Amino acid sequence: MDLVDAHHHLWIPEKTDPDPGYVWLRDIGSMKPFGDPTSIQRDYEWPEFSTESKQHNVVASVYLQVDGAIGDPVTETAWVDSVFQHTGLPHAIVGFANLANDNAHDIIEQQMRYQRFKGVRQILSRLDDQPELCFAAKHLLRDAQWRDQFASLASLQLRFDLQLYPEQMAEAAEFLAQFPDVPIIVDHAGSPHDQTTQGLKLWQEGISLLAELPQVSMKLCGFGMFDSQWSAESIKPLIHNLLEQYGSERLLFASNFPVDKLMSDYDAVVDKVRQALSGVSDAELQGIFRDNAMRVYNL
Repeated sequence: MDLVDAHHHLWIPEKTDPDPGYVWLRDIGSMKPFGDPTSIQRDYEWPEFSTESKQHNVVASVYLQVDGAIGDPVTETAWVDSVFQHTGLPHAIVGFANLANDNAHDIIEQQMRYQRFKGVRQILSRLDDQPELCFAAKHLLRDAQWRDQFASLASLQLRFDLQLYPEQMAEAAEFLAQFPDVPIIVDHAGSPHDQTTQGLKLWQEGISLLAELPQVSMKLCGFGMFDSQWSAESIKPLIHNLLEQYGSERLLFASNFPVDKLMSDYDAVVDKVRQALSGVSDAELQGIFRDNAMRVYNL
């Protein structure tokens, strides 16, 4: 099957030229919300990623920024762009800018010099009562400067990749309703970290609120981040709920490699997602696995 991977990473923490200034990738063994990252805290480059699948053809991809504390986001984007110049495939780059900093606009404009740069991600995921699950140091949605600089994404015709927890979705939906011209792509199926009945109810309510905004799409990826033993059967209720709320045209397949490599091999990720999409037509599958990402990221 030909597919577009709408969410993957590359990184070079063992190299010093170029050196974007990685932080967590060089803090060997530091626990992350998705577990122990030690085995992936090493160089992970295009030749390794491009050969992960033995059964499917990755015909295009979307690179996602890798570190919310990175010292030089422009160098990160420049390096990834230089890699993509030689693959012969269409690619998009979603880079990093700290929208709560004074220099965010300048950082974004420098990254826009690279044609493949299509959007920004700054992870918002934060739970005050569960610090072990926090990616963000504070509630960025409540930061006045962050909110003001987010507004500039519309005039720059950029997308925003939204990574957050269900507990934050109502607040996010209220804010994002002000920006119908900013395409929003929710990462990791909305991060359903709490898979109890109550937790899934909160997730369902949140994804429904976000689905009311027509500029919002959803990525089917990252299932291993909160359930290392995930299967087609375990994610089937989640995926069918997303199908009901978003329709197949607003769903995008992605691998989240190499993070999800900690839990599964690449082809197993593809096959489990495809199996969970039971009852979906061939045309809808082609949209989810290929065409929707091409459209959303203007590949």
